[in-house]
Amino acid sequence: MSEDNLSAVLHGVDDLRLEQVPIPKPGPNQVLVRVHTVGICGSDVHFWTHGAIGSFVVKEPMILGHETSGVVSEIGSEVQHLKVGDRIAMEPGLACKLCEHCKTGRYNLCPESRFFATPPTNGALSRFVVHDADFCFKLPDNLSFEDGALIEPLSVAIHSCRRGNVQMGHRVLVLGAGPIGVLNMLTAKSVGAGKVVITDLDDGRLALAKKLGADATINVKGKSLEAVRAEIISALDGQQPQVCIECTGVQPSIETAITTTKSGGVIVLVGLGADRVEIPIIESATREVDIRGTFRYVNWYVDHTLQCSSSFKTLSYPTAIELLSSGKLDLSGLTRAHYKLEETLEAFKRNRKADVMKVFIQC
Repeated sequence: MSEDNLSAVLHGVDDLRLEQVPIPKPGPNQVLVRVHTVGICGSDVHFWTHGAIGSFVVKEPMILGHETSGVVSEIGSEVQHLKVGDRIAMEPGLACKLCEHCKTGRYNLCPESRFFATPPTNGALSRFVVHDADFCFKLPDNLSFEDGALIEPLSVAIHSCRRGNVQMGHRVLVLGAGPIGVLNMLTAKSVGAGKVVITDLDDGRLALAKKLGADATINVKGKSLEAVRAEIISALDGQQPQVCIECTGVQPSIETAITTTKSGGVIVLVGLGADRVEIPIIESATREVDIRGTFRYVNWYVDHTLQCSSSFKTLSYPTAIELLSSGKLDLSGLTRAHYKLEETLEAFKRNRKADVMKVFIQC
């Protein structure tokens, strides 16, 4: 095996370096992965430009990247379901598997969880990375490595739609037409939503969303909340959305969601912005508009309404792979840019331009 393990290491704000790091060794239940493709996420860029996201602060050098696909290069002694040469998508979070959250199926809420490229855990922008085998998922032959890297953000959208209980025929409003917003729109459509409206400030992103299947698009730039609300309801044939998926994290968008959602409906908060925002909470409370958070994703959970072993349901990564492999969800229309690992800094600069939906780095 080559000793080359070039990696993109963040040392601080605007200090991203390419460095050689030791090739890790897999433990008994781990695999060594030869990384193929990594998608750049907004969180990667935020760590690069700000050095922190909330309480997660870069205090020591950290490898970036978490939207990852690759090839199994070596397996641990206890690994049974994978073999050398398997093409995989990697779920980048690891939980303790022992706490109440883990044991009841909501391991994404585990207080001891570790996540690629979230301080102090290294990410996957490397030639090689080690990961727990049970968080690696085989890719079907008809999915590319780029599809494999997109499984991660698509899983965010699947979990968000599940949290919103999006059902066949539902009217859905997605606020924000960035990568996560567009993936939520596509996911809602794939599970049978009747009509999906998406909002944004950028005509280019809205045009792409329309091309990919949005039933209506609304540019909210310079408009009052009342005007935006009226446009949304008009686009939904005079009716309010039952589900709003908020993907921006900005105050006016959150307020729009609260005032526009149908009484008894659901708002899912996906976008993360300021720590505190002013919202019309009485409007939500008196109309029983549920406001639900969402954090990453899970691959199984316990439905406590079912008193049997079948109450464990698979979600997110397996669902994302099946949706793509079956053709029920098509991501080929997403605009893309491609860079080599040696061009990581250029790739991050390109991502900030936001002229394509996803920037990929081939490792």
